[in-house]
Formats: sequence, structure tokens, C-alpha cells
Amino acid sequence: MLSLDFGLEFMDLYRRQGLVKIDKLFADRLQAEQPALHDRLVAARNDPSLLEKKDEDELLLELAPHLEAFIGGLFGIKREIEALARRMDLLTDLYECKKHFILHESKRPAADLISDAEAEAMADAFSELFGEPFSELAFAGHVMQWQGDKEGNAEQLARAGAYTAWAVQSDAGRKKHGDGLLFHVPARIDAMQLVVTEHVQLNGVDAMQGPRETLRQRHGFSLTDPGTDLDGALDQAHYCIWCHHQGRDSCSIGLKKKKAEGFKSSPFGVPLAGCPLEEKISEMNQLASEGHAIGALAVVCVNNPVVAATGHRICKDCMQACIYQKQEPVHIPQVETRMLKEVLNLSWGFEIYGLLTRWNPLNLRRPLPRPESGYKVLVAGLGPAGFTLAHHLMNDGHSVVAVDGMKIEPLPADVSGVGSKGERQPFRPIRQISELYEALDDRIMAGFGGVTEYGITVRWDKNFLKVIRLLIERRDSFAMFGGVRLGSTMSVEDAFEAGFDHIALCLGAGAPTVISIPNGMARGVRQASDFLMALQLTGAARTGSVANLQIRLPIVVLGGGLTAIDTATEALAYYPVQVEKFLGRYDALVSERGEAQVRSGWTEEEAMIADEFLAHARAIRHEREQAAAEERRPDILGLLNSWGGCTIAYRRRMIDSPAY
Repeated sequence: MLSLDFGLEFMDLYRRQGLVKIDKLFADRLQAEQPALHDRLVAARNDPSLLEKKDEDELLLELAPHLEAFIGGLFGIKREIEALARRMDLLTDLYECKKHFILHESKRPAADLISDAEAEAMADAFSELFGEPFSELAFAGHVMQWQGDKEGNAEQLARAGAYTAWAVQSDAGRKKHGDGLLFHVPARIDAMQLVVTEHVQLNGVDAMQGPRETLRQRHGFSLTDPGTDLDGALDQAHYCIWCHHQGRDSCSIGLKKKKAEGFKSSPFGVPLAGCPLEEKISEMNQLASEGHAIGALAVVCVNNPVVAATGHRICKDCMQACIYQKQEPVHIPQVETRMLKEVLNLSWGFEIYGLLTRWNPLNLRRPLPRPESGYKVLVAGLGPAGFTLAHHLMNDGHSVVAVDGMKIEPLPADVSGVGSKGERQPFRPIRQISELYEALDDRIMAGFGGVTEYGITVRWDKNFLKVIRLLIERRDSFAMFGGVRLGSTMSVEDAFEAGFDHIALCLGAGAPTVISIPNGMARGVRQASDFLMALQLTGAARTGSVANLQIRLPIVVLGGGLTAIDTATEALAYYPVQVEKFLGRYDALVSERGEAQVRSGWTEEEAMIADEFLAHARAIRHEREQAAAEERRPDILGLLNSWGGCTIAYRRRMIDSPAY
């Protein structure tokens, strides 16, 4: 069980009076340890408008380590936090070497590159010199030592520079170090060539596709992109130049024109306005680089408390407005999501993240939920707009009832704090975040999250939806009802008669667009948004589902937006699942009833489609068996393409596509 320090009880983390206690404990501790910093915090809270942005940033950076230490003591996980900080500090030499040596030495003229054989011999010589096998970390550590006496180590530095240029520029060097961090340097950006493609002939038609070596083999609907690890996130945090110190953190506040009002535009005319929330990105990166994961997350939560709904694979306005405009930008969403994951992976990590969304001393304007206002708000729609607004309304002291047209599956009462009839019940602390997580290909749609639940695919980890849901569902001032549509189940008049003071419309983009063309709703033609919703909501991709969602190859997707891209990838992922399910059930029925009886009720067209599915499923099964025998990955995508595959047909250039 969770045993909080200072005599606090678990429910103090969720009640305003408990949060007031925690705030006072933190302030008292800060006053005892850093009285001047405490006084600056008090003054800033009294009137945040008096602080210049630069001064506010510096104050938060000084406070963050103290907040992290306080939380470590509160939850009794000081050693875990210290171990995480040591892990984050372990590769400091690598990042420093990359910034101060690799980036410079990698620019040597191509004519001066050493040969592949010389590079291998040099790596062996370095191993002997290091007294350990050659590794990027060992290389970086010794280079940084040699940098301390450049004259005395001139020969070693020259050899290290030659090896660096080979590792960065040569095909063999890039192949050898392709999975590492040290020798990956930011590439220059060509806005017209953001996506690498090659021209091919597919079914007699000129088309573009990704280079074969980059094609991703998918099987089923598990998470397709888990994001970077801690090392990769810290690499990006160190790549950032922390330009909030100069007031030029364009990732947050936008890339502004020098001699006029407004923002600069991208080569495609998109205003580079930066993060819509003005999240403190540069400050997050600095704290991450210094080993303060909780501090970095706390800074993020000042402007973006529902950070689990953003980050990796969701938004990138910050990257587009990064100060690096001519080379690869800092991958800010990767850092943001990784810091969240590192905190969630601590013991009681979910409770720590949840606490920072309700009480955050770095939030000078609203460090605590405000006292109860007496206002009751109806939030219609529980997508990103609805659940984010609900959170902020509760922190402003209002009571919230949220409704959604989707059926929302209940969570266990000991986790959610809500019983089967909607009554409040005690709930337990969550020690390990893994208690909440499910494999995405087995996960049953819970209905919470709107478009994030049924509109996007497994490129984003939907386990975060449960994290977000519990942040708001556990609060006393919140109630939620699924299967309720404003305008049909409940009218606006009904809502006001029930005592609501305000109705917030968070209803999303509305009905899908139906294109008025002949035969637009013919058999075999689907609206892409309907296909994605049917795939997600019916659970058709799961082995145990009997949902009626049939597609056939070849597939053509008309359009070039994100929905089109998602539809193409998910159709290719779904087709093998569909035909293998069909083959498994066909074999089971034939063994039980005989082939003649199974086929007796089929029409000619149904028999043709069934034979097509059976042939394709058996080919896929054979490819899997062959691949296992030859110890390689099965080339299912090659089979799909041989049967027609999936083609995106777009009336404009690729660079005109919203997805591009």
C-alpha cells in the first residue's frame, strides 16, 4: 500500500483540502532550505503579471529540482528517482561529444575520407587503447578527456576526427552505426523532399513508393511505433539550444517576423505559430538534460496538464517552428512523451502525474484547484476537447457532467472510484502503470476519447486514454455518461431544466463528408472515415470478433489527407487478419460438417470471394512457415502487393497533401 510522508492519506491527493496541505508542506520545506527562492515564489504567485517571461522561466527552472525532491520524499521513492537521474546522466559524455566534436569533425571533405578497411583497423586500435570493446560511449568518453588537453592529444583527436567523418558520411559507416546516436548528425532539410520515394511500376501504372529497405512489415494491430527510448529523448534534449534564455524559443511562442507583426510561414504557407498551448518546451529540454524527469514533466504540466493526449504521433506544431529551420528540428514530442513515460514507470508514477495535474507549484497562476464555485457545467462530447475542458473546469472549481454519444464501458470500481450505478466508491492507488495497460491488438474499445478512440489507429498508444480518463473520472466533482446525445437523448432545454448553468459543445468535426458523385455508395465503395470507425469500434481486427467488415484487394484510397494515409495502412494490416480468420473458421466448419455442407448455401459470387480469401490465407500461412524455417521475417507485404495491394490516388502533388 502507498504510505505517504508527512502523515498524509492517499485521498489527500484528490481532495482540495489535502492539496492545500501538500502545498503548505512544500512551501515550508522550501522556506527552510532556500528562503530567498521561497520569497520569490510567494511574490510571483501574488502577482504573476509582474514577472517578465525570462524571469518566470528561471524561477521555474530553480524550483523544479526542489519539487522533484519533495515528491520523492512524499511518495517514498527517493532512491528510484536518484537511480533514474543516474541513468539520465550516464550518457552525458556522448551528448557533449556529439555537440562539441562530432558535429564539427563530420564536415570533413568527402575526398579526405579514410577507407572502410582503415576505419575497421582504427576501431580495433581504439579498442586496445580504451581497454574495452569499441562502443560509442567509450569513444565519446575518451574524446572528451582528450579535449581537455588538445595539444597533448592532437594525434588521437585527429584519428577520432577521421573516424567520425567516415562513420557519418560513408555508406559502411552509416550502416555500422545506424542504430546508435553518436554519429547521427542532423541532416539538412529539403522541404520538397521530406518523404523519400522511388518510382515503380505497379500493375502497369507509374507510382511512387517508399524504398524497399524502409518498408515496415506489420502483423495485426499491436502498437506500430513505441517511440524513442530514454537515450534517444535525451539526445534530442541536448540537441536543443534552450533558447528560452534568449527569448527566442520559437517552438513555444512561434517564429515571429522581424519587421512586421505575425508569424513567418513554412514553404507551404503554414504560419509557424509554435505550440498552441505555449508549452515550456525549451525549459523541459534543459531539465531533462540535467536528469530531472519529474521536474521536466512538471514544467510541461504548467501549460499542458493533459500531456498524455499530446506528444509523440499526435502533434508537431512545435517542431515546425523550431529555431532549426534549415536542418532537422528537435524532435520535441519524443522528449515530451518519454519524460511522461519515465515518470509513469516509477512506483506510484500514475499518482505522481495525476498529482501534478491538480497541484503544481510551478503553475504560478493556478497552483491549486480553486474553491467550489457552485456552477454546474454540461460537457457534450468526450474527445480531446471535452476531456481537456472538463479537467480545466474542475480545476477552476466547477462541477462537471460529461456526456458522449458513444457507449462508455465501465472500469473496475476499485480503479475508477465509480460503481456500477454511478455511485462514488473508494479506489486504490496504482503502484505500477502496467496494471492499466493492455496489448492494443487485444484491447476492447472503451468508448472514451472520441476521435482518439475510434478515429486514429495503433500508431498512437491508446493505453494513454485510460490514464487520461482516470485523471478526471476519479474526481468527486465529475460524472460521466455514455450513450447520451445532446439534441436527441437530451435537449438543450432539458439540460438547463436539470440545473446546469452552462453547456460546453465539444462535439468534434461532425458528420463525415459524403461526396456527391455517381455510385458513391455502391457496393465495394466506403467512406474512409467510416471504414476506420468500423475497424476500431467493431473490433474486427481481433481474432475472436465476428464483425462483418469485408474488404478485397486491390484497394484504391482516394485522397491525400491523414485519414487517407491511415486508411491505406490499416487496410493492408487488416486484410491478412481477415483472410486468416476466414481460413481458420472455414477449416473448423469443414472438419465438423464437411466441405459440401459448408459451401451449400453460398451464391456463385460468395464462393468466388471465399476461394480468393482461402487462397490468399494459405499463401500467407505458407510464407510464415517458410520464413520461420529460413529464420527471416515473413514478407506479407510482398504478397499483398502481388495481389494488387493498396494505392493512394491523389489529384494533386504529394507535397500538396495535408499529410505531407
